[in-house]
Amino acid sequence: MGRGGATKDRSDGPERKCLVTGEVHPKQGLVRFVVGPEGQVVPDVLGKLPGRGMYVTADRDMIAQAAKKKLFSRGAKAQVSVPEDLVAEVERQLARRVVDLISLQRKGGRAVAGYEKVKGWLQTEEAEVLIQASDGSGRGKSKLSTPHYGHYIGWLTADELGLAFGRQTVIHGALASGGLTSRVVEEAQRLRGLRENKTGKGQSEG
Repeated sequence: MGRGGATKDRSDGPERKCLVTGEVHPKQGLVRFVVGPEGQVVPDVLGKLPGRGMYVTADRDMIAQAAKKKLFSRGAKAQVSVPEDLVAEVERQLARRVVDLISLQRKGGRAVAGYEKVKGWLQTEEAEVLIQASDGSGRGKSKLSTPHYGHYIGWLTADELGLAFGRQTVIHGALASGGLTSRVVEEAQRLRGLRENKTGKGQSEG
């Protein structure tokens, strides 16, 4: 497991160099940035914006360093401006991406919410991923365990999970294997790098 929770064992995909460390990593553990029409650095979480991409490890400290040390200008080989809220914007986009992917899994019948439903999926080993709200009760969350050989996501808020499941708030959720589940896990690991350093908290993946 790399810094910020980015997996480093997948070498079959494209790799890019981090502007800050100079190390080469799989793209799914990095955040892509491009220079917009007005010379401003823009995060490209989906990796689809036109322009030459610059990559930084999905970690809030790394992105802050890239901005502070003017590494984006070096990477772009031109003077660029960096928004003051760049780190916050990356976090917002990543959170929205994870919420949207979980929502798609729910609509495809591969996600459930609520303590009893999640508990049932865990007991029947249908769940591959356990999701719990970062602001949920620690005592309540401790009653459910990460699936064996599965994954844990614990850095979305109850409100964000509510958006994903079409409810006001959600504390417990689970994803079955298949569909977009592996993508959810990858994107959630990127978000983890932005949030764990921010709060100093976060449950490790089991």
